[in-house]
Amino acid sequence: MAAFAVAALLGFAVPAWAQAPERQPGPPPPEEEWGSPAALELVSRARAARRSVVVDSALRSYRSEARGFVYFFLDRNDSDERTLVKTDQVALDVFWRAPGETRQRIVGLRDEKSLPTNIRYHLDHLTVVQDEFGDRIRLGDGDEVESVLHPVGLGAEVVYDYRLADSLTLEFGSGREPVRVYQLEVRPRDIDRPGFVGSIYLDRATASIVRMNFTFTPSSYVDPYLDYIRISLDNGLWLGRYWLPYRQEAELRRELPQLDFLAGSVIRGRFEIGGYVFNEDLPDRRFAGRTVLAVPEAERLEFPFEDDIFAGLAGEGLDPSSSMQELTEQVRQIVQARSLTGLRPARLYWSSVSEAVRYNRAEGLYLGAGASTRIPLGLGMRAHGGWSLGRDDLSARAEWTRSSRDAPTRLVVDWRMPRDIGPIPASSGLFNSLASLAGEDWRDLYFASGVQIQHRVGSAVGTHAEAALSWEDHRAAALRVDDAGGVFRPVLPIEAGVVRGWAISLVVPSAPGGLKATGRISGSRLNGRSWLGAEIHAEVARRSEWAPIDYSLRIRAGGTEGAAPPQAYVLLGGRGTLPGHPHRTLVGNRYWLADARVGRSLRTPWIGIHATAAVGQAFIDGPDVLPTGWVGLPSAGVRGSLGLGVDALWDVVTIDVARGLGPGGEWTLLVGVNPRFHPWL
Repeated sequence: MAAFAVAALLGFAVPAWAQAPERQPGPPPPEEEWGSPAALELVSRARAARRSVVVDSALRSYRSEARGFVYFFLDRNDSDERTLVKTDQVALDVFWRAPGETRQRIVGLRDEKSLPTNIRYHLDHLTVVQDEFGDRIRLGDGDEVESVLHPVGLGAEVVYDYRLADSLTLEFGSGREPVRVYQLEVRPRDIDRPGFVGSIYLDRATASIVRMNFTFTPSSYVDPYLDYIRISLDNGLWLGRYWLPYRQEAELRRELPQLDFLAGSVIRGRFEIGGYVFNEDLPDRRFAGRTVLAVPEAERLEFPFEDDIFAGLAGEGLDPSSSMQELTEQVRQIVQARSLTGLRPARLYWSSVSEAVRYNRAEGLYLGAGASTRIPLGLGMRAHGGWSLGRDDLSARAEWTRSSRDAPTRLVVDWRMPRDIGPIPASSGLFNSLASLAGEDWRDLYFASGVQIQHRVGSAVGTHAEAALSWEDHRAAALRVDDAGGVFRPVLPIEAGVVRGWAISLVVPSAPGGLKATGRISGSRLNGRSWLGAEIHAEVARRSEWAPIDYSLRIRAGGTEGAAPPQAYVLLGGRGTLPGHPHRTLVGNRYWLADARVGRSLRTPWIGIHATAAVGQAFIDGPDVLPTGWVGLPSAGVRGSLGLGVDALWDVVTIDVARGLGPGGEWTLLVGVNPRFHPWL
């Protein structure tokens, strides 16, 4: 990128978005209705501006450099959790000459796997777009999108509707003249046919394309596994008259077309283009052969990248960028209630392995299945249910949301769904089932039937508030498996009845320094008695994908005030909280818990080591009396734990040896799965 910096210093280029221009509202658009004459005139001007670059005798050629990252990761279908699988770092030489010949050469390419994968990318996932896709948009060598008409391509007015949505002024500073742009929203006249959906930003003086944010209609996708493709292209102003590529981002998400299960796979690419050199005599051989070439593999691996391969993750993480968030919101406004996913409207559904099969002392063997579907009015529904052979009874849940995974409002109806008193999970559902088969059930269940309404204010990937109302009937569990040898812990009784409640949460999913935090207050009423609750969870973490040392520090605290029933209590001790102490024997209606972990990879990806520490306390506010039928230690004082462990096979499998500190502490061996995979199991 050195050439880019030199060019900018000498004043040869003014990359618009590079200088963080301020977006100032300009005068309102002439009209704000779909298909207005002003919008159609602007489309015609934009088409002419694209053609003018091809015939402009002052621009004979250019070459430039592109640097980028491509991430392959998994994200859960029902949350914002993301798990990195593979990172690629790419360096390109980019060439163009009149009247429109393009070539790219991959000069640097290296990758790092965080989980095992054999994924191979289409070439256009590793390259940049030079001509705003031309008149026909094609992706994945035609395997993903075959031929979608560009919104300012020839004859586009027959296919698309247009609306002038906004007028903005981009302020560059440094004595540069501000650039005024129009935001032109685009949607197909027939949403059921292949088409472009999004916005293009046009220079008001020349109608040149400054920016494009868009996705596609469902019928655009050739690959049945595609959920969506989202693209953001930013151009920079060069030589005072040419809008050429500056920054680009693309995101492709896939799922199984038959199953709504666990997670989807996402490919996200981010590139920056600079170092432009204009009107150089480029040899004919540069434009011979294929449009994308690559230097030999050994040369690609030895390319002197300016940044570490995880530099992009360290600075930005896997959360959607501001461009992707802006695009998501724009598309919602443009298509309103319509869903733009390419996946089938009805699929089988499981959110975790334990929803298909599980075993514990309160249910015995459980077998379940589910389905998800999109229904009219832009709603999506997921439902699953199953039969407990031990209880000889049904458990079921139905959830209605807007079709988007980022739905702000949810309606959930439960029928005898299991809840863990915990409330801190001791293990994944799969490992708890395996342990229960051996006579050690780590969970303490009761069952709830009722209705919950949840609403979020703000984007799920940014700081936001959540509110919930609930009406639930709570029922106690009982021992439902053969326990002639008395190997299981007693099933803890609860106070049965109808619980009416509310809750308000403030969620900070990502903050500087890797901080994540959630604060929650709630109020509930059961059998004529009320109580209030409060909880706070905070975590600072860094994972080893982009640093030799990874660490995490978590602090959790909470409690109730008033006549809280046993199911609102907290259980500490053992796996998941304070290893080395008897499992869930520390009981209280108030608690605090802090735990830390520091790890280092020894031989990536096969093995790493880590050290752990935890300290906490559970206590009862008032008389130190356990709920009727419970066993354990109320207000037993502070307990601690220290441990050493091994991470194996891409940090998936964990083996720990821990020692409990304080009364009752002992040595313990823990074998499990990395906690980031627990929700999937």
